[in-house]
Amino acid sequence: MPLYFFRIRNGRYSGASDQGTEFADRNAAWHELTSVCANIVGGISRKLKQDSEWEMELLDESKRPVFRIRLVGESMDGARSNESSPRTRSGADNFSRRENASK
Repeated sequence: MPLYFFRIRNGRYSGASDQGTEFADRNAAWHELTSVCANIVGGISRKLKQDSEWEMELLDESKRPVFRIRLVGESMDGARSNESSPRTRSGADNFSRRENASK
């Protein structure tokens, strides 16, 4: 079975696991990556600073990235300086509208 390694990057910090994990195939590896991220992303997002990025990668046996999940905190001040340009709704905006409509 193929061997995979997890790597987390948070700003200047980057660290990869020394011990690999075997998965039956790429689909199983992707499923595990998304499960691990789902368990920790809440805590990561609460601590994420503006204009910063967190990511988790799954590396193959040669330590090359196979999959990556990124969480990005961006300040949109520059984009809002031109109020005449239309703003594209994000998924979060649409979610908020649905939540408010259902109340």
